[in-house]
This record gives sequence, C-alpha cells and structure tokens, in this order.
Amino acid sequence: MKITTKINIMTTAWILCVLVAVNAVVFFSFMKITINMEDQELYQRANSLIKDMKLNPSSVLIKEQLTPYLTGHSFIRLVPPGSKVTNEVTNDKPMAAKIKPKFVRKKEAERKTIMQKNGEEQILIVRIPIHSNDGMTTTLEMGEKLSGLELAKDVLLSIQISSTILGALLALLGGRWLSNLIIRPISNMINTMEEIEQSGIPKKIVIQHETKDELQKMAVTFNQMIGRLEENLDKQRQFISDASHELKTPLTVIKSFADHLLRRGIRNEGDALDAIETIHSEATRIQKMTERFLDLADTESGNHLETKSLDLVALCQNTIKQLKSAYKRDIDLHFAAPAIMVKADELKLKQAIIILIDNAIKYSTDKIEVYLIVNELNTVIKVKDYGIGIPEYEIKNIFERFYRVDKARSRETGGTGLGLAIAKNIMKQHRGEIKISSTEGEGTEAELFLPKS
Repeated sequence: MKITTKINIMTTAWILCVLVAVNAVVFFSFMKITINMEDQELYQRANSLIKDMKLNPSSVLIKEQLTPYLTGHSFIRLVPPGSKVTNEVTNDKPMAAKIKPKFVRKKEAERKTIMQKNGEEQILIVRIPIHSNDGMTTTLEMGEKLSGLELAKDVLLSIQISSTILGALLALLGGRWLSNLIIRPISNMINTMEEIEQSGIPKKIVIQHETKDELQKMAVTFNQMIGRLEENLDKQRQFISDASHELKTPLTVIKSFADHLLRRGIRNEGDALDAIETIHSEATRIQKMTERFLDLADTESGNHLETKSLDLVALCQNTIKQLKSAYKRDIDLHFAAPAIMVKADELKLKQAIIILIDNAIKYSTDKIEVYLIVNELNTVIKVKDYGIGIPEYEIKNIFERFYRVDKARSRETGGTGLGLAIAKNIMKQHRGEIKISSTEGEGTEAELFLPKS
C-alpha cells in the first residue's frame, strides 16, 4: 500500500473517530440538559398547583382544580397510600393508562419510554408528596409527553449524521492533499535516486520552496550526503591521478634501464650493475609507496581502532631507540613523569610518531627533540627539529596527499608526500588533531593532540 493511501486512510479514520466522539458528547449533553430543564419546569408547575390551589384531597371539586394545569398530552393524579388513584384528569387516556400510579414520601422524577407504532415516546413524570390539614399524605403525580424533545433529538441526530458524512468527505480530500504535499519531496528524492542509479552520476535534489520542516531537512541532508560523495569521488579521482603520476616516473626509469639491459646485455659489467641498482632502487621506492597507499587507505576507511591503555613514555622510548639505531641520529626525549598513560591504538599511534620523527630526520641535520606534555584537556606529543623549516605559504598545503615542500630532497630521501596525510587521519580516528608550526631556516614543530576523554 502506498504511503499516500495510508496517510489518507489514517487521517480520515482519525477525523471520523473525533467527529463521532464529539457528536456523542454533544448528543448526550443536549439530552441531559433538556430533560433536566423539563424536570425543573414540571416541578415548578406542580409546586405552583400545590401552592396556588391549596389542594385538599377530600374536596369534591378537586378535578375542576386540576384540569387547568393540564398541557398537551399530560395527566395529573392524586395517589394516596396504597397507590390507588383517587382523582385523575388527563387529555391523553391511552398514555395515562400505560403509567402505573405510585405513592411516594419524597419528591422524585422519572422518565419512561413507551413504544408506539410510529416509534417510541418519552414520558416525563414527577411525584410530590402533599400533606393535608387532617394529617394525611397524598402524592401529586404529574406526567406529560415530551413531544418537543423527540423532535429536537431527531433533528440533532440528522444534523450530526450529515455533518459526519460531510466531515468524512472533507477528510478524504484533505488527506489526499496533505499526503501529496508530504510525499512530493520524497517523490523527488526517489526520482533523483533512480536517476543516480541509472546514470551512476551523483545528483542533488532541487529544493523549490523553503518550508523549514523535517522534509526540507531530509532533502538538505541528502544534498549534503551527495556533496560529500562528490567530494570523495573527486578525491578518489585526484588520488588515482596523483598515484599514477607518482608511479609513472619510477616505472619509466625501470623500463628504460630494463630496455638498456635487453639491448646491450651485460657485456659492460659496470653499466649492467648501475642499471640493476637503479631498477632495485626504483622498485624499492614503488614498494614503499604502495605500503603508504595501503596505510592511507586504511586510515581513511575508518577501520575500528584497537584501543588500550598504554604508557606513552615507554612507547616513545622504544620508538626513538629503533630510529636512533637505524638512522644514527641524536634524538632526545623529554617527559615530566616516568609514566604517562593514554588510551590509543598502539600500532597506529606509533606510526604517527614515526612519521613526524622521520620527517624531522629527512629535513634536518641537527638534533631532534621529542616532548611529552600533559595539560587539562590533552596529552601532547611534540617533535621539534632545527632544520630547513617550511615557508609560511606552504604550511596550509602540507597535509595534502603527495604534496612535498622540497620535492628534489623528497625524491632523494624516498619521500612520497603521504606521511602527514596518514598522520592526520590517525589523529582523526583518535578524535585528536595534528598541528604544524615552522619558521623557514630555523626548524619545525609538529604536535599530536590526544584528548583525555
């Protein structure tokens, strides 16, 4: 079943339920108020009769006294103890015959329903005790047919039924209009999705009216998602283009020297060895570049971190020890406490630290200093070198993939321009950040911020 049909049925059913409930309240309230008014009016007539006529049940003129108080289709009785009528006047004998007399000691009102051929009739009866001069008690019983009530009830029911039917029709039309209004943006979104599915090209929804509701928010969110997708596709295309460009040079060199060996063979051992060394060097560079590609893809995919509590001091000491042994460089570690505990993925955090120290090694010849700093919000790992530094206008680009400040030096040292991009992604996975500050000719400071919570 379509959503529009569901909305139409549900809104119509709900409005019908509301109309029926309201009509029921109105009907029963009307009947209760009207009957109470009739009760009060009949009581007033009975009290007036008792007060004005000074009734004496033993009077021979009692019927003449009662007759003026008759109304259309009514009766008046005097009922002594034993519930046998002593005096009665009526202008509707069949109706009066159907109402049994009753002696009471307290006033009361009663409504009876009598079935007739042309429908039911409502009879209202009030009974009031009368105390005579000789000490006897008699009940004054007055009853009348509620003809106006029946007519009013029928008219009210007709109006309510007609208004309910009209309300149902209007609810159907309104529900259809409302469902179309609600579904229109969703239909546009579905059509856009189908176009994307068929063409494979991301496309945004055209928002024609600023409705400032949930549907507009959904459309805006969809457009933001498409925008992010387009951005990622652009980055993917750029990555493929950059990777192809980066791989093209070493592959060209390898092919060139391989062709040289094929043409000349190994007759000249010196040339052959040079060619083999060059091929080996370029193949190694491709291997390292491929590993960097895999690292970058892993950090960008948002894979789950294997976080645990670890000692940052011990991690940095072991990492620096390995790098000192490999590069024969002076690297000093400074820390304020013998143990600084953090929650992180050990392998990825170590990778980010190595990237920063490796950059410092490549672009400086003096000592390198590593500081572990703890403040209220973060644990900071700062790597400081005293090398060539980075020009101010270059700093905004250093986190771009394949971007290298000193391109000639990067090729000599085997740099790919992916290290800082990988480090940035690692810190993003840890809900932290990386900051670089540098002065050209004086050195560079790189900081990793790990949030405490």
